[in-house]
Amino acid sequence: MENIQIFSPIDNEKLGEVKAMTPSEIDEKIARLNKKFKEYRNESLLKRVEYIKAAIDELEKNEEMLASLLTKEISKKYSDSLDEIRRSIKISRYTIEEALHLEMEAYSGESLGSNQVSLVIREPIGLILAIAPFNYPINLSLTKIIPALIMGNVVLFKPPTSGSLVCTKMVEILNSKLPESVLEIVTGKGSVIGDYIVENKNVKMINFTGSTAVGNRIKKIANTDRLIMELGGKDSAIVLEDANLELAAKEIVSGAFSYSGQRCTAIKRVLVVDSVSEKLTKLIREKVEKLSVGNAYENKDITHLIDKKSSDFVMNLIKDAISKNATLVIGNKNDKNLVYPTVLDNVKSNMDVYTVEPFGPVLPIIHVKDYDEAIKVANESEYGLQSSIFTKDTKLAFEIAKKLEVGTVQINKKTSRGPDNFPFLGIKNSGVNVQGVKYSLLATTNIKSYVMEI
Repeated sequence: MENIQIFSPIDNEKLGEVKAMTPSEIDEKIARLNKKFKEYRNESLLKRVEYIKAAIDELEKNEEMLASLLTKEISKKYSDSLDEIRRSIKISRYTIEEALHLEMEAYSGESLGSNQVSLVIREPIGLILAIAPFNYPINLSLTKIIPALIMGNVVLFKPPTSGSLVCTKMVEILNSKLPESVLEIVTGKGSVIGDYIVENKNVKMINFTGSTAVGNRIKKIANTDRLIMELGGKDSAIVLEDANLELAAKEIVSGAFSYSGQRCTAIKRVLVVDSVSEKLTKLIREKVEKLSVGNAYENKDITHLIDKKSSDFVMNLIKDAISKNATLVIGNKNDKNLVYPTVLDNVKSNMDVYTVEPFGPVLPIIHVKDYDEAIKVANESEYGLQSSIFTKDTKLAFEIAKKLEVGTVQINKKTSRGPDNFPFLGIKNSGVNVQGVKYSLLATTNIKSYVMEI
């Protein structure tokens, strides 16, 4: 059996290996899950909660070990890695509490002249395929796995290749407290086994976070229409002339460059009104100059991108923009896959970075004459994840927000996932359906109605 070797993007150190699983091995896991579902679905909610609480407690005991491995494997600074794991544990416990407060619904037909009543319950749907990305491999795994298990489903989990070691360790810890075969992990390159697991007729729902290209492929070939998808983004920060520019610059730099811009919710373009563009650009540059660049082990702000292919892609976007007369404000420097934070001003529609999601530390600044033009430019994108609006006029902010074709609008703050209990969604090529604790719990169930005459 050929194994996949995992190397650190920081220094190319070999960290370990994972199995490149075969279709027959995947079939065996799916068979075990389906067999177990018949039993697990009939466990009481309180019993399922008991298992999951114990599993989460065990994760907490190992949070520092997991954070260290996470840092090595995906080059996320250690403090952020630890924050991700602690946040994931916290939201898992919140999910348990939310599940305990879900109640059955009752309806009366009296207002329509009927003596019938309906009692509505929710039942698990079966085998759920959870596919996680490299950038938040713990958080965006647990927010898929925990709601599914609580509601009585079983889970086939496909981790990212970069992140598979820490995810494998996470599953080992969870499975030390969970019933056998309610959670199975399948490792291998998505390009090799992705279609096979997505097309499997036993998969009743797919919960995927990743690129728009892969998401669209899943939509085309999946054997189920039960999909939750978090895909790409080209999130705009709209800055109006009355904005608090110091606040805007602070939020924009944080939003654009956290985890080196490798986030679907990263600010990926600034749409600034001409009259304040020069001052805002100066403030952004000053803040970018203060960002530390280097090793994730040393908690630097800007760390190595996940691989050389990603850094080449980002550097080519920068090169293209400069060749077409974008103004280099700062950056345009790299050392292999360590790309320095780059800000480009006077970006125009003929430049690739104007429309393309870079998934790296590059921020294009686009000038607009007013907020109407900003709305137009923002909405031209194929993506519709989030936008930020910076203005002191709250009424105007909400008027603009209504016109933006996105799932979430942030007012006077950076684009971000936010608290995990908030609804999280994208429209257009940025997503399918809604995540967030309550939404994720309900999505893994079918409604059943019992009707009787009284």
